[in-house]
Amino acid sequence: MTVLEQGERIGGLCRSRTEAGFTFDAGGSHIIFSRDTEVLSFMLSVLGENADRRTRNTKILYKGRYVKYPFENGLYQLPDEDRFFCINEFVKNLIAVEKGEVLPPTNFAEWITYTFGRGIAECYMLPYNEKIWNYPADRMSHHWVEGRIPRPPVEDIIKSAIGIETEGYVHQAVFSYPVTGGIEALVGAIAEPVVPSVRTGFRVASVREEGGGFVVSDGQKTVHADRVISTIPLQNLLPCLSDVPAEVQAACDALRYNSLCSVFIGLAGEVPDISWLYVPDEKTGLFNRISFPSNYSSKVAPPDHSSILAEITYNDGDAVSRMSDAEIVEHTVASLVAAGFIPSRDDVVYTGVAREKFAYVVYDIEYQKNIAIVREFCRERGIDLVGRFSQFEYLNMDGCIRSAIEFVKGYP
Repeated sequence: MTVLEQGERIGGLCRSRTEAGFTFDAGGSHIIFSRDTEVLSFMLSVLGENADRRTRNTKILYKGRYVKYPFENGLYQLPDEDRFFCINEFVKNLIAVEKGEVLPPTNFAEWITYTFGRGIAECYMLPYNEKIWNYPADRMSHHWVEGRIPRPPVEDIIKSAIGIETEGYVHQAVFSYPVTGGIEALVGAIAEPVVPSVRTGFRVASVREEGGGFVVSDGQKTVHADRVISTIPLQNLLPCLSDVPAEVQAACDALRYNSLCSVFIGLAGEVPDISWLYVPDEKTGLFNRISFPSNYSSKVAPPDHSSILAEITYNDGDAVSRMSDAEIVEHTVASLVAAGFIPSRDDVVYTGVAREKFAYVVYDIEYQKNIAIVREFCRERGIDLVGRFSQFEYLNMDGCIRSAIEFVKGYP
């Protein structure tokens, strides 16, 4: 077995960066949790003692208030009119759905309203999702949300509205994080047994069939293989292959994804006791989520210092893609000072930026048709697809590991 890695070190979206005593995850904030007990046990076992355990304290910044996450579990913290709007619309919608008066949803926006009612949809779910996906929710498919975004029990909605504490997404209520090394420490621990088989600095330029096997080249060096397993984005894989039919190339080109800009801020002093915070309002800043890595581990910032990681999704050609790193840092710091997360610019002792071209898979309405065409082509070519951007599925870290486990189980 040979693993070809284009970077000088492994990690992909789970790489981490340590500078000036601060450690940040380059692909956005990561934590270790899972409903999949086998995968969770595996991740924690490979980390061993290099794992801190934390209780989630996650908020949504809503009209200047910290609202408990998930939003439907924090309704009691909303302004009175908004709280009434959310609970009234939830109940009205629930009755209408049960009576069969609401048509089944045909897109993501309709699914949100069908599931939560117009109040929760308009106050939070729609603005937040359109901000993170950078794409209209009514042009997104809803096939992927079942299980990922559960319908809240009506009892929890009522309790939440009158101030009785409830918990949502309980599978992540307690999470873990590496003590040192950032999330890349997990990848390094997983990879340790196969490190001798990994060749870094090898950017695949061509994959061709030869003699019942494959020849993989970076333009200078070649590797002969009996079988090829691709984990690279489909948009990078297809140019490596010859004779790609026009309809396959068109289907691949139509697959949507978001890029991610992660802004790293190191501070003198403390940050709020929050795990991470969702920011649906465009006026607050370009970022859709900010996290506080120094609250995940006491070893990712120097003593008496803390850290903030802000995440901004974007696409080629939009306003964010045209901003320089310095402009993005200036915008982020100014926005966080205005929002009260940073007391003063004088407290900022470190800043950094990381950009990931391929960060989020976006499920548009045509996704299922297009991905089926590309997958069938790769299957016919004898190329196996494993991982988020090779399978082109919105897989979390635990989902990627589960995907790899299942692939190995079925490996001839």
